Amino acid sequence: MPLRRATPDDVPDLVRLRGVMYDAMGVDHADPAWVSSCADVLRAGLASGAMAAFVVEEDGVVVAGGVGMVEQRLPGPRNPSGRHGHVQSMATDAASRGRGHGRAVFGALMEWFDSVGVPSVDLHATPAGEPLYRTYGFGEPRFTALVRHAR
Repeated sequence: MPLRRATPDDVPDLVRLRGVMYDAMGVDHADPAWVSSCADVLRAGLASGAMAAFVVEEDGVVVAGGVGMVEQRLPGPRNPSGRHGHVQSMATDAASRGRGHGRAVFGALMEWFDSVGVPSVDLHATPAGEPLYRTYGFGEPRFTALVRHAR
């Protein structure tokens, strides 16, 4: 299983895998308006180092991937640097599931966060991904998470 750090050349596959993730979440992503914007943000983030992505290939084809990003939040007692990570777009093509690809990608992301000094990471989990994330110490937030969506 060739795991490697993604480059800006992998952006089309990372965007495609984001669609796979949306399918798993039951999110309608038929409107293509998000695709070019997502690609632009990924290219810029990967090039600047504010994001890292890892992919797994089978026979030269990207079949799994995940993206991590770092943001600067206000420092606090539990995170004096204020550096905070978020995992996005963890997805594996249906035909390649059950082979440890997600675990390999997620492990690489966690190592990357550690290497860049990010002590706090969050993510949104599907039921299928939740058991993996819990093995890395992820659990329920200490405080109620609320979101306001655009209307």
